[in-house]
Amino acid sequence: MPQNNQLPRQQQTPPGFTSEMRPVPDHGEESYKGSGELEGRVAIITGGDSGIGRAVAIAFAREGAHVVISYLNEDEDAESTAELIRQAGCRVLAIPGDITNEEHCQELVDSAISEFGRLDILVNNAAFQRTYKSVEEISIAEWETTLRTNVTAPFMLAKAALKHMKRGASIINTTSIQSRDPSGALLAYATSKGAISNFTAGLAQALADKGIRVNAVAPGPIWTPLIPSTMPPEKVETFGSDTPLGRVGQPAELAGAYVLLASDAASYMTGAVIAVTGGEIMI
Repeated sequence: MPQNNQLPRQQQTPPGFTSEMRPVPDHGEESYKGSGELEGRVAIITGGDSGIGRAVAIAFAREGAHVVISYLNEDEDAESTAELIRQAGCRVLAIPGDITNEEHCQELVDSAISEFGRLDILVNNAAFQRTYKSVEEISIAEWETTLRTNVTAPFMLAKAALKHMKRGASIINTTSIQSRDPSGALLAYATSKGAISNFTAGLAQALADKGIRVNAVAPGPIWTPLIPSTMPPEKVETFGSDTPLGRVGQPAELAGAYVLLASDAASYMTGAVIAVTGGEIMI
């Protein structure tokens, strides 16, 4: 993985596109080697077109899982990810749409069942993030969009998925270092990620008797399209350089955590949060 702690200044319009990033992130396209940990399973991954979601989709497919990619409107990124899944010998559905819409959440689950006949893994990864200099700049509409995308959508998807999940199934939420070490510039996002950490713990308790495990991964500063599309160029330039490891993380460096939580190797793990933060401590 790259060791350079400085990125080129750059800016994109949200939600951002992988092909326009410099350097292009590493999602494990060349490095991830599977070993059959998820053979024959079916996963839904929101935000699966790019960033962390793309890395997870590649890893799951190379572990033998068929994948439903949920994404907003980034067709080029989604098709690129879908092709990598096909090359791994697995089937894929790439479904665009807005996960803040309850009917779309139900459509994702229905499509997985119609195409594959089962649903074993739900990865709630898609997120909405914006940066603001002051609280006064955050509109109520923006606040509500952030919470509906980052908190309500995972609940709606989990509720829809549970009707089809059997004992041994796994729900994995993407929280953040921001859930424990919030930045004032990311107030709405940080608040939503605190809620997701709590949602993970509570849902794990609620589903324990059904044998369905619920865990989370907490990324630190990871190089995804969300960064150049939601942060000013001067912040992008030094993004991740203040971590103990001294650099930004790559999406590929999170994939193993999701594979673990989806696999039988994590059969006694529920309600857990795995921190992948470059050494930043989550207390």
